[in-house]
Amino acid sequence: MTKRDIVMRISNETGLVQQQVLDVVQKTLDCIAGAVSKGKKVELRNFGVFEVKIRKARVGRNPNSPETDVPIPQRAVVKFKPGKEMREAVLKLTPKMPPPPSLSPTAPPPPAP
Repeated sequence: MTKRDIVMRISNETGLVQQQVLDVVQKTLDCIAGAVSKGKKVELRNFGVFEVKIRKARVGRNPNSPETDVPIPQRAVVKFKPGKEMREAVLKLTPKMPPPPSLSPTAPPPPAP
């Protein structure tokens, strides 16, 4: 879903002009981005939390020459933690795993390794 899709959907559901909806959506996103870029935590109830975390410095490896270590410095990254309702809705998308085959009492035991 894109910003355009969001604007069109809100416009259709509310009857507001798309340009007005776009202005409000863009201003909302600008406010969130501005607050996060200043290191502030943005908490939207029933949606989630945006916050800045500092990723620790670490040593990486170049896949083309794995014998050489590449130092990766610490850096700030944006983390999003979904709210309870979103987390539960997304969990419903988890594919169902088939149950493991049960061992019947008449079946021979599996071979030992």
